[in-house]
Amino acid sequence: MTTAETAPPPSMRLRELVFGAACAAALRAAARLGVADALGDGPMAVEDLAAAVKTEPQPLRRLLRALSCYGIFAEQQDGTFAHTDMSRLLREDDPHSLRYITLWCTEPWTWDAWPKLDEAVRTGRNVVEDLYGKEFFEYLNEDAPESAVVFNRAMTTSSMQSARDVAQFLDLLGSSSLADIGGGQGHVLASLLEKYPSVQGALLDLPRVVENADPRLRPGGALADRVRIVPGDCRVAVPVRADVYIIKNILEWDDDSTARTLRNVIEAGGPGARVVVIENLVDDTPSMRFSTAMDLLLLLNVGGAKHTRDSMVRRLTDAGLVIDDVRQVNPYLHAFDCTVPG
Repeated sequence: MTTAETAPPPSMRLRELVFGAACAAALRAAARLGVADALGDGPMAVEDLAAAVKTEPQPLRRLLRALSCYGIFAEQQDGTFAHTDMSRLLREDDPHSLRYITLWCTEPWTWDAWPKLDEAVRTGRNVVEDLYGKEFFEYLNEDAPESAVVFNRAMTTSSMQSARDVAQFLDLLGSSSLADIGGGQGHVLASLLEKYPSVQGALLDLPRVVENADPRLRPGGALADRVRIVPGDCRVAVPVRADVYIIKNILEWDDDSTARTLRNVIEAGGPGARVVVIENLVDDTPSMRFSTAMDLLLLLNVGGAKHTRDSMVRRLTDAGLVIDDVRQVNPYLHAFDCTVPG
């Protein structure tokens, strides 16, 4: 354990931080090569691992040695490498896998955008439109389809991992209909419909997203007869009427997009509708380094921001919602339980 006596001096620590991009690039390389998937339960020689992932042994050793400095893989006395708790999270089959989150946060566009952070800080605007001549999601879907796939997989992974917590947290007794707005492939919706068999559901997201909805929700699925899948953009319209609306981890765009989404939900639900907004907050989380980094990335790509509790309250009340309760869903997520006033 690092102590005040053993901690590296400031000059060394700053040098390490300046080379932070090397760690991110090494993680991306390991994820793309499938190193964690190829490494078994026991230590492996680099030569065997290199053969499995089709690389040269010596560069692979250098990659693994760099990552082991951060606790990602561990070099053994005999020169073999073994898994650590963190390196296992790069495996695609791990139930808590962060492989696609790792890839998403290091996609090619990020390396174009990060050097322009000073410009984004000066102007408060995203830099993607100047880089690529179009809005971020338009660029992603039209010009970077592989990156769009990575984004969808990352969001799916994140949603699947939190769906059970949300379903356990949210009380829908007395409600007959539920709409998941910008709900991705519908993992949260499916978990809630399984918990509440009398509730009807609707999933609204972009066409390319909902066409790959959770199999439980699609025709022939176990929940299909209780679900309406609605292709659309919640920033444009919400053509779904329900007792309860869930908006999870999407109100991080620019203020105008956030305001339009909330307005569309309020108009769709009408007086008395319940709106549950679920977000991870940048000022109330055990993962501040990750959350603040994602906050800066949102500034770069969409001009958006992770919310503090106060900024979330302000946006919800400015939209006209009445906040009835704010509670933790799990250590990383907060739910703002709101009502559309009469």
